[in-house]
Amino acid sequence: MAASASETWDRVLPLLTEGRVVPFLGAGVNLCSRQPPRYIHGQNLPDGRELARLLADRFKYPEPDAGDLLRVAQYVEVALGRDDLDQKLREVFRADYPTTRVHQFLATLPARLRAKGYAEGAHQVVVTTNYDDALERAFAEAKEPFDLVTYADGGRFWHTPAGQAPRLVERPNEYKDLPLEERSVIVKIHGTVSRNDPDQDSYVITEDDYIDYSARADLANLLPVELTARLKWSHFLFLGYSLRDWNLRILLHRIWKEQTKKKGTSQKHWAVQRGPSEIDKTYWAHRRVEVLDQELTECVDHLEQACQRLPDRAGQP
Repeated sequence: MAASASETWDRVLPLLTEGRVVPFLGAGVNLCSRQPPRYIHGQNLPDGRELARLLADRFKYPEPDAGDLLRVAQYVEVALGRDDLDQKLREVFRADYPTTRVHQFLATLPARLRAKGYAEGAHQVVVTTNYDDALERAFAEAKEPFDLVTYADGGRFWHTPAGQAPRLVERPNEYKDLPLEERSVIVKIHGTVSRNDPDQDSYVITEDDYIDYSARADLANLLPVELTARLKWSHFLFLGYSLRDWNLRILLHRIWKEQTKKKGTSQKHWAVQRGPSEIDKTYWAHRRVEVLDQELTECVDHLEQACQRLPDRAGQP
């Protein structure tokens, strides 16, 4: 008999308290509890299709597939140049959008776990393919310190320690300056808008970008070594993704390839996706991913309730 959603989240949360679950956030997170339910600059962040149509309208995309973000972004770069594309993306993502309940839950989770005596889970790793900084702002609003790791052009990553200037990770397989036992880490694997320095903006968004990204070395040679190690033994929680995005599947293939290098590896993962197709469910199941047919608001409700049910270990030896 399949477990209920509540039972599933009761199993997931203890793993979160141990720092053994890595949430992956996709563009669908931006739709969580959105009012009104559409993109409005400065009020609601766009999902992938909305961003594609925005670019298509602005740059007069001539084809009918105006909801294909990679294709539209490729057209803009070829027709007008990369600067025009990046400037428009900066205009879209630099606005002060409200955070969603998903952002808020993840940002407040470390403090909740510390208060209940689960110090080992108080330093989360959260991975996102989104370009906006809503997650970082949610952590800042919660007064929860975090380090930031962001993709840079050329296949390297920036590491921005809490309260410090960014530093380029020159040798990922030798880089051991991430404080995974001291602070949470937000990992932005497809780039980000940089509020203070447009030269540090980076967007993996065109077809050529993804070809270049996917052709690079294995994950172990891209991310700092400590993050690679964490991903190898973690369970994943996918929020706001659709498996129709082939760029996501390339990323997951790379990560799962790293996991299966270890003998006996059989981590189970979870994905929240409303109305998944049979193809989606089959693909997820092949990768040991349990699909929860829920809205993200329901997911957050269940996680918050599971958090409240956690036994209090504060003050225990």
